Formats: sequence, C-alpha cells, structure tokens
Amino acid sequence: MTNQVRLVELLEAHGITATQATVSRDLDDLGAIKVRVAGGDTLYAIPELPMDRFAPEDHLRRVMGEWVADLGHSGNIVVLHTPPGSAHVVASALDRAGIPDVLGTVAGDDTLMVVAVEGTPVSDLAQRLSDLAGL
Repeated sequence: MTNQVRLVELLEAHGITATQATVSRDLDDLGAIKVRVAGGDTLYAIPELPMDRFAPEDHLRRVMGEWVADLGHSGNIVVLHTPPGSAHVVASALDRAGIPDVLGTVAGDDTLMVVAVEGTPVSDLAQRLSDLAGL
C-alpha cells in the first residue's frame, strides 16, 4: 500500500468504511512502517514481530546484514549508514532488540545514530554492531 488515502479507497471498495485518521491509528497499532522499494516508491510493511516484543538476535543480525552498509563512532554515538529509505528499518530492529548498552536510536533516510548508555565503551558497541552487520 503506497498511502493511507489509497488504503481508505481500497477498504471502501470492499464495503469497509474507514477514515484516514482511523487507518493511520490502525497502521500505528500494527507497527507498520514505510519502506522504500526499487524505483523509489514507498510501501507500508508490517514488522515480523509486534512492537512490544524483543526481536531475537537472529532477526537483528538479518536486518543489520541486509541494510547496514557502513558504520563509525564518536563520543557515545555509533553512526550506521544504510541504502536510501532504510535507516528506520534498522533503527526499529535495534530499538526492539533490547541491547542493554543502547539508550536509543534516531533515524533519518539513510543514516541512523545509535546512542550508547553513559559509561559504555562505544568502540565495543560499534564492534558488536559491526559483527551483527557482518562488516
């Protein structure tokens, strides 16, 4: 699905009346995220695990291996680079993984920052993330 208005139209065509606001809330409840596909189009995708569950390490390893192209670190931040439109996919997987040394993530289009918990040796965290990504 490319956008919420189109989803509302498709639901209506199947006899289901919904507003854009309702669709937006439902997509949020499902944990749907927009992902960029070949050609630059964006689609909604539902993660394999609900938002409130921790992603197993093999899932995180797969996401990191598929989407992380490069990383570096400075201070208490690890910066990961992904293909365009993919940073939020990696950030979501990291946030759900429950890594104790990760305070949180901030994602842009093709870059995300992983903020380390104070006192964490950021080089160790960067190495762990690099290993997960297979770099």
